[in-house]
Amino acid sequence: MQFGIFSVGDVTADPTTGTTISEHDRIEMMTKIAIKAEEVGLDVFATGEHHNPPFVPSSPTTMLGWIAARTEKLRLSTATTLITTNDPVKIAEDYAMLQHLANGRVDLTLGRGNTGPVYPWFGKDIRQGIPLAIENYHLLRRLWRESVVDWEGEFRTPLQSYTSTPAPLDGTPPFVWHGSIRSPEIAEQAAFYGDGFFHNNIFWNKEHTEQMVRLYRQRFEHYGHGSADQAIVGLGGQVFMAGTEAEAKRRFRPYFDNAPVYGHGPSLEDFEKMTPLTVGTPEQVIEKTLGFAAYAGDYQRQLFLVDHAGLPLEQALEQVEILGTQVVPVLRKEFELRRPAHVPSNPPTHESLVAAGPDSPHHDVVPSAALLAGQEA
Repeated sequence: MQFGIFSVGDVTADPTTGTTISEHDRIEMMTKIAIKAEEVGLDVFATGEHHNPPFVPSSPTTMLGWIAARTEKLRLSTATTLITTNDPVKIAEDYAMLQHLANGRVDLTLGRGNTGPVYPWFGKDIRQGIPLAIENYHLLRRLWRESVVDWEGEFRTPLQSYTSTPAPLDGTPPFVWHGSIRSPEIAEQAAFYGDGFFHNNIFWNKEHTEQMVRLYRQRFEHYGHGSADQAIVGLGGQVFMAGTEAEAKRRFRPYFDNAPVYGHGPSLEDFEKMTPLTVGTPEQVIEKTLGFAAYAGDYQRQLFLVDHAGLPLEQALEQVEILGTQVVPVLRKEFELRRPAHVPSNPPTHESLVAAGPDSPHHDVVPSAALLAGQEA
């Protein structure tokens, strides 16, 4: 199972000091957290993509390329790449280039984005978010799998005899996750292609998460990619840890209470009851995280948010250290002890996809099993 960190890259005032770091320092902070994640044995670092304050990561491939140069094993991902406001031609180029620079240590999570003003900035209409995501992703699959593409659709100019360069490393496109917290159409899209489904459930109750993941699993099986419990699922989570629960809550409460995304709303304790947030000891994080499988099933990737709401670098690095040395080793062991033998432990990687060979379903624009299921339906 893969464990890692994701960062939304917010620039938020530290409520305990009133200090707001610069955008430059926030970018440096994200880089240091990624390097620390590799040092302590975590598997993945993922960055969000935003084009509006108070967020800084507007160019994920630039950041991940720099991190790739400073790491050796860390898998680099996104949380999220905007499939709606980005041109799929540019996504195909940028992430194939990143694949080459990182020697294959790359996957990406595609999503619609939920910031309304961003759409018109890129000439798009948020009311077309779902159709944009569906059309753009199908074109992206073709660009990564066909040497010459002729294409015409609704949302961009036609392509005539177009070749995307560079081609994916080893002729193998990156593995794709589809990220969604509320759109069943995106869960359906992930299932249709046999891709991964990442439910970043940091703001949602377990009942909602269970509903979305169950839909994806059922449709994954319907399209012939395997049994429902073999579907590739990732989850998000938020943690802050200390030696005692009281100490963790004392230290984290000012950040929670003033956070731009959930501050001035439910109490920290109520938010913990409703969502995956855990503020307490490493043992409490282990116990709650192991419980995710009770409603999401056996899954393959767990990413934690630890650097938001103005938390200073030293405290974020402390959280990464605790995760890598005290929490994740136990989670790895316990999740695997509980996992049925027929359920994959890890999501596909570049190495496993290359090993599967060019005739594997991953290389099909539309997997034949999905086509057959669609015809029968």
